Amino acid sequence: MVLVTPEQIAAIMALMPLPHSFAELDRLVSAGLPKQALKASVERVCSSAEERKQLLHRIIPEATYKRRRDKLIGEESGRTERLARIYATTQYVWNSDDDARAFLHTPHPMLQDQTPLDVSLTELGARRVEELLWKLYYGLAA
Repeated sequence: MVLVTPEQIAAIMALMPLPHSFAELDRLVSAGLPKQALKASVERVCSSAEERKQLLHRIIPEATYKRRRDKLIGEESGRTERLARIYATTQYVWNSDDDARAFLHTPHPMLQDQTPLDVSLTELGARRVEELLWKLYYGLAA
């Protein structure tokens, strides 16, 4: 049973048309997502312009981002998809954009007092954050 769908993840990245399977989403990521996908994801995750700028350049260095014309390379696309997936999962669990952003930006004791956003910048960290989110969702001891 999939609770967070590829459509939800793609919607965070403002991809059109929306992929209807994880295989389709994977093909898009492998081929290189549009540069706009990262910008759309960062805008959903961060409230202020300064936060958006800092997060964007943590995912892709500023000079590299400026060099990209239309598409991100595979690794950058993967990081963009990961950010959108974590946000989509957080939004699903909290059922609120404001609560999702608050969760992502607040240090959590189960993440060694790091913010879920900071932890999720690596794939293994993202898995830890997803595990925590599902424990919270199902009311398990987190």
